[in-house]
Amino acid sequence: MSGNAVRLQAIKDVEAFVPPAVSFDPGEEPGQIFGENVFSVSVMQKRLPKSVYKSVLATIEKSTPLDPLVADAVASAMKDWAMEKGATHYAHVFYPLTGLTAEKHDSFLDPVGDGTAFASFSGKTLIQGEPDASSFPNGGLRNTFEARGYTGWDVMSPAYVLENPNGNTLCIPTIFISMTGEALDHKTPVLRSQQAMAVHAKRVLQLFGHDEPENVVAYCGPEQEYFLVDSHFFLARPDLLNAGRTLFGAKPPKGQEFDDHYFGAIPERVLGFMMDTERELFKLGIPAKTRHNEVAPGQFEVAPMFERANEASDHQQLLMTTFKAIAKKHGMECLFHEKPFDGVNGSGKHVNFSLGNSELGSLLVPGDNPHDNAQFLVFCAAVIRAVHLYGGLLRVSVASASNDHRLGANEAPPAIISIFLGDQLADVFDQIAKGGATRSKEKGTLTIGVDTLPNLTKDPGDRNRTSPFAFTGNRFEFRAPGSNQTVAGPMVMINTIMAEALDHCATSLEAAVAAGTDFNEAVQTLLAEIVADHGAVIFNGNGYSQEWPVEAEQRGLKNLRTTVDALPELIAPEAIELFSKYGVFSEREMHSRYEIGLEQYVLSINVEANLTLEMGTTTVLPAATRYQTELAANIAALAAVGIEGDRTMLESVTTLVADLRSGLADLTTALGGLHDHEGIAEATFARDSVLPAMAATRAAADALEALVADDLWPLPTYQEMLYIL
Repeated sequence: MSGNAVRLQAIKDVEAFVPPAVSFDPGEEPGQIFGENVFSVSVMQKRLPKSVYKSVLATIEKSTPLDPLVADAVASAMKDWAMEKGATHYAHVFYPLTGLTAEKHDSFLDPVGDGTAFASFSGKTLIQGEPDASSFPNGGLRNTFEARGYTGWDVMSPAYVLENPNGNTLCIPTIFISMTGEALDHKTPVLRSQQAMAVHAKRVLQLFGHDEPENVVAYCGPEQEYFLVDSHFFLARPDLLNAGRTLFGAKPPKGQEFDDHYFGAIPERVLGFMMDTERELFKLGIPAKTRHNEVAPGQFEVAPMFERANEASDHQQLLMTTFKAIAKKHGMECLFHEKPFDGVNGSGKHVNFSLGNSELGSLLVPGDNPHDNAQFLVFCAAVIRAVHLYGGLLRVSVASASNDHRLGANEAPPAIISIFLGDQLADVFDQIAKGGATRSKEKGTLTIGVDTLPNLTKDPGDRNRTSPFAFTGNRFEFRAPGSNQTVAGPMVMINTIMAEALDHCATSLEAAVAAGTDFNEAVQTLLAEIVADHGAVIFNGNGYSQEWPVEAEQRGLKNLRTTVDALPELIAPEAIELFSKYGVFSEREMHSRYEIGLEQYVLSINVEANLTLEMGTTTVLPAATRYQTELAANIAALAAVGIEGDRTMLESVTTLVADLRSGLADLTTALGGLHDHEGIAEATFARDSVLPAMAATRAAADALEALVADDLWPLPTYQEMLYIL
């Protein structure tokens, strides 16, 4: 079958596809299934002995050390519960530095000498597993011949049963470390950083009169953007199949310029997919709250509610796995790449961050009069200090070859890390800098002008979608993370830099009070110092403007445009000192993550470059030369009967074919030189030589797509992929 025939058949198959009916039990009440497949606190309360339950609950809610003596009782109850739900195997689920989820399945059944078997699951097995550590990214922490690694049960994140038509599995969230105790995963540093932040948040709260405050935790509410493409088109695009994004593709005649897809009516087929995914998410205890069309055609969003950051991180990984699996059932592919289609909006994963506890609620709620809320102002000032001092670390937490295509475009904030506070808080901190805050801008009302409609409450400040780190009323929204990334990386950075900032605040206030300074006066002095020293990071303007990078440079803010620019932030002396001081990463672990970042950046570009060569040589160029031959033959046939043919089209196609050949040759040369370099030099070469060669090749190919006869073009087009669902 020719390339064009494959494309045309894909269109026919899409039109003929009948989505599966969404199956719901008509007697099922809303909310009835929520958490039914989770070994939750309520399940443990029913199944565990009281003393065991209290011990485990203390670990979950108060971060007390886990008593190993309770493990056998928990394991037995967990096994019985899972087997009642049809589970035959268990798996320690962990999150290696691939960014994906890893799991190794073991059967509950053990053979007996008489030819029978019995089900067993011990506390020792629950607490610790031993997968191979040599085959995952480790950045030099392990040699290939050193294979031992350990998983460790994370009691803070509940176990769950994952259903599959081929059998159910008990999944146990775990950390993943080397034999020497170094983190080989994303979960371990989340837990370490959470612990560090909680220590110093408690010190600040005690200064405000909370003698024994509950453990402070970080909360995370990640918004997930994604694209849906029909599977027939996906399978006909080697670039989507292997790289997750289109390496060729001309812009469609109609894109997103009408803003008609955003919040539009959800297509019936997509709504069926959404309803199926939400039902599965609910069963797994994932609080999916919001669904809607995003800006680009074929783009959508799901937003879960706030959870503890560790659990939210686990749930995000599970959400992505669930979306991909359910999409296939509906004849679609779910794309999480940050920029699957050039020229239309990319996808992010906005991380909404807050911190607090069940006793005090969120510590980032300003109240009606923020100028009088000293506790809130100290925690908010800590955020300002943290982001200003360590903006480079926030930038590197979202750095990847794929997110480089998105940052700085109109759908994402710039790579310059700044804070948006809004009019109300900016005014309060401006007053503090001038001697003391005495007032707060109040909420207003909006008069609609329609008698039947009530007046609406108007917030004291607007929102700013161009800001990377924006205050949105009761939390900060980190808008820079990419849709394909784990939220663990950003949360590790936020927790750690907040630990340092809260440590600074607590130490300053403790010293002032010990010296006899009135506490309120000490707070005002601290706030004024933070505004004076770190106020340069506050920017309420347009982050997309051409003037902002110039102004940001004058303010001393870093502009780390690409991953190659950002990765060295991981091994800067101040970063190593920070993470070592708060016990989040050792120097070896920091260097390992730097090496892994470089390696994954180069590998990503290498795969895409080879795909560009393959598709350009075997798919695009043959189609273009066939059309070139047809045009030449037509002109020759007309000339044979004395008619002068139009050579303009032939000349245009001939020029572009030559450009395409030249681009492919240059890309071959660039790829050949890629591995002549090592480390940061190799990544720099990939950015400065390989990517431009890919771009030149694509430019010629996309121009040809606009000229080559449609019956010869072999690849599903943007118009087809984005609009036919």
